[in-house]
Amino acid sequence: MAAPITLEQDPHGIAWIVFDDPAGKANVLNAAAFAALDAVLDELNSRKGVRAVVLWSGKERIFIAGADISSLAALPDAAAAEAFARRGQALFQRIADLPVPVVAAIHGASAGGGYEIALAAHYRIASESPATVIGLPEISLGTIPGWGGCARLPRLVGVSAAIEHILAARLLPAEQAKAAGLVDELAPVEGFRDAARAVALRLAESGVPARTLAPGEMGTEAIDTRRLRVLERSRGLLPAPIALLDVVARNFGRPMEEALAEEARQFGRVTVTPECRGLVRTFFLKEAFKKPAVDAWFPGTPAATHAPIARVGVIGAGVMGSGIAQWLAAHGLAVVLKDVDDTVLGHAREIIRKLFDESVRRGRATASGAESAIAAIHTTTEWDGLADCDLIIEAIIEDLAAKQELFRKLAALVPPSTILASNTSALPIDAIGADVPGPERVVGIHFFNPVSRMPLVEVILGPRTGRATADRVAQWARAIGKSAVFCRSSPGFIVTRILFFYLNEAVRIWSTQPDTRAIDEAMLDFGMPMGPLRLIDEVGIDVTAFVIEGMSGYYAGRFTPAAAAAKLVAASMKGRKSGAGFYRYSGRRESVNEEAITITGAAPAGEPLSPAAIRERLLDLMAREARGCIEEGVVKSAEDIYFAMLLGTGFPAFRGGLTHWAKAAGKL
Repeated sequence: MAAPITLEQDPHGIAWIVFDDPAGKANVLNAAAFAALDAVLDELNSRKGVRAVVLWSGKERIFIAGADISSLAALPDAAAAEAFARRGQALFQRIADLPVPVVAAIHGASAGGGYEIALAAHYRIASESPATVIGLPEISLGTIPGWGGCARLPRLVGVSAAIEHILAARLLPAEQAKAAGLVDELAPVEGFRDAARAVALRLAESGVPARTLAPGEMGTEAIDTRRLRVLERSRGLLPAPIALLDVVARNFGRPMEEALAEEARQFGRVTVTPECRGLVRTFFLKEAFKKPAVDAWFPGTPAATHAPIARVGVIGAGVMGSGIAQWLAAHGLAVVLKDVDDTVLGHAREIIRKLFDESVRRGRATASGAESAIAAIHTTTEWDGLADCDLIIEAIIEDLAAKQELFRKLAALVPPSTILASNTSALPIDAIGADVPGPERVVGIHFFNPVSRMPLVEVILGPRTGRATADRVAQWARAIGKSAVFCRSSPGFIVTRILFFYLNEAVRIWSTQPDTRAIDEAMLDFGMPMGPLRLIDEVGIDVTAFVIEGMSGYYAGRFTPAAAAAKLVAASMKGRKSGAGFYRYSGRRESVNEEAITITGAAPAGEPLSPAAIRERLLDLMAREARGCIEEGVVKSAEDIYFAMLLGTGFPAFRGGLTHWAKAAGKL
């Protein structure tokens, strides 16, 4: 097999170091690649007539994808991790020390170590392809750039800009990377190799231009401010961002050799922390879930090729239905949005327009593309157009009888090939479709609100849902950019079941310890993105009370609804949407709603729970219901829960996910 990195020399005296691993679709920096690069650099040093060097990729959409992430997981201790960093640094320094200009010609993704090798080059040119994205995302894995990124980027763009870029953990499109100073020049995709050659020849003639940072760009006065901001945002739970700030602060003005040594030391320390291990584990989990394990639910039933879903009907034009319609249209599907009320449809069109306007503002869509997508949504109070849909999703009120009636109507209207789906968050799918001929086409597709921001969909299989339906929905979910987790129809499925046991218990604690901030802070200090009481306010106390009441019917005997939620609803305190709930809201400002205590009769009872005791009580309940989902066969594996709770509730990834954390804590 050919080597993953080879050396070519053209008649112009340009040496091309070509990254093109024959073993994979991407160029990955692993032990084999390092050995090959070492050999190429040895050969390059013996060549005569080399005027410049170009780092080049033979892949169509990848420059260099970075380090093999599995190598991070395999590092046993800090010393091994530091040695891992030093190995890459030494190799890249060989590139930086070459006596002729080195140009990194970046076409396709240049991420992490793939950009650090470009930083070791003397000049960077990027193609204007949409596939070209550039950056240092290591913080998202719980570590820091360790092959020169922390040492070299501040010298290239300045301390403040480098810190902001690394903390953001984003890959920038070529144009943004050029504006940020990550690359020096852009060139069209067509003729990109010729453009790279021309740049190399120009630099061979004139030399690499000196880069002069603006006054203050190399200053460190902003680091302390950044540190406070990072600590506030992470609550001190994540070591990598602080390690980054320490590296940059300590490296200011130091020689490159010393800067690299400090970077390697800090990389070694943070890469073996439990937080990094948890985030790396989460990375692999997300990769695994890019293809839902449909086979596990239909053993012995082979998959078949099915026509993709192209036209979707959405019944119910409330906030959820509008969000689903907008998301589908934004991903190229034709949509029929139906409701019984013209006024509701008018509001839906406003919601859809605002969502598309936001997409345009954020650069996720063009103005013309948004207009085309809006035109692909047909709103109606009639039943016209639904018979031509490949899939129909109901998003009406959470009332079993109403959903059953709707499914009977749809079954009589659409052909047998049309998939009938419910967006219910808790009701049994088999009960909703009980009267539908051809029950194999009935399935649950539970979106999370807001649809435009929540990446998860739960795909709920009833006892009679067919393999063909599951396969088509899995394919469709990938096509619309959602991550799907499959589960068996059971009250609350995965996320609603575990989450609402947790939320109900938080209200029960509050009823005997009405310290709103203390309860929320306890879970924020664990790493949850929002405290449980604040989350109830965001969801709506009325919605929460409704779901909790419904859940209590399915889990009688071990799920007692907290009375406080219903009392607040009766007092028209429904959370943020009404201006008051557990908190009071005024614009973006919030304060604890002391009136809620009076209204509900909440009063201290016994010794107040410590933050640790609050966490223990709430997390025990989550772990118990996760165990129930596994034992009852609601999921096929603990990883299904891990994934669903990660994307559906923001359970902290650095903890390794709910089920991994629960196992480590002896609760699962």
